[in-house]
Amino acid sequence: MSFAGLLDFARKDVELPMNSPKELLQDLHSNFILKYEKDKDGYHYIMAEHLRVSGIYWCANAMDLTKKLGRMSREEIVDYVLCCRNSDGGYGPAPGHDSHLLHTLCAVQTLIIFDSLEKADADSICKYVQRLQQEDGSFCGDQSGEVDTRFTLCSFATCHLLGHLSVLNVDSAVRFLMRCYNTDGGFGTRPGSESHSGQIYCCVGALAIAGRLAEIDRDRTAEWLAFRQCDSGGLNGRPEKLPDVCYSWWVLASLSILGRLHFIDQSAMKTFIYACQDDETGGFADRPGDCADPFHTVFGIAALSLFGDDTLEPVDPIFCMTKKCLKHKRIEMF
Repeated sequence: MSFAGLLDFARKDVELPMNSPKELLQDLHSNFILKYEKDKDGYHYIMAEHLRVSGIYWCANAMDLTKKLGRMSREEIVDYVLCCRNSDGGYGPAPGHDSHLLHTLCAVQTLIIFDSLEKADADSICKYVQRLQQEDGSFCGDQSGEVDTRFTLCSFATCHLLGHLSVLNVDSAVRFLMRCYNTDGGFGTRPGSESHSGQIYCCVGALAIAGRLAEIDRDRTAEWLAFRQCDSGGLNGRPEKLPDVCYSWWVLASLSILGRLHFIDQSAMKTFIYACQDDETGGFADRPGDCADPFHTVFGIAALSLFGDDTLEPVDPIFCMTKKCLKHKRIEMF
């Protein structure tokens, strides 16, 4: 590694360029997302087959948040998602791919966004999720057997959105989550794993769906999350790591669920999020100056929605979907 590379590796924060955007470039972002939807022969579309259903959710959700969903090809997208359903009841990332909980949730979310949930077989989907719950209450993401607290949120969210949370052993799942709760207030992927912002979001979200937030110390967890804010205003996933715009969502949504969004310097946070926009092509990157992509775009927009940006649709902090499309499926916490 070069000396310059070593210095870059050792960085703990970023500097925001003086000419960074200072407001949300909403029209540019909708055009950026539409380019991904329509360019089926492009390199990025072809290479993303292994996560396409998730990518469709990111794109559709970004358009819904920016009030531009009507510009997307509703029927074509819904038909594609339905073609990703497998005989086991789950959904793969693309036709012919094995089912996975992550893509199954994204498929359900996408169908809800396009008001087409009646086209899903709720019973078979929930039975698929149920079969992935383990004796200790945890969930595997697929038949490979990987256990991760992300999959608990995926399972709870999928079954709740389909109206069948009761098919799962919720008490056992909550006990597993609490075994992943660390003394610093955070959660890890499994018992004994280090705390991570993304895992906190998954565990706090799952506990909220189960109505079990009282199991944790909200202030202690919120304090750990608040310390993820760097001098640049951005948020990182773990101590001593660089800020990343996607953690604007994982951290802020967790704080919102906990009723502690005020623990963050919101002005500095917005400045960082705006600076991650590409003011030529549209879209958000992980950090200023990097390449924009749909993943960081949806979570940057969703984070701004949490702050009450009235040019955006209000977002639900548990499901990362507009409150408008969720309707009665929302969970009122306060």
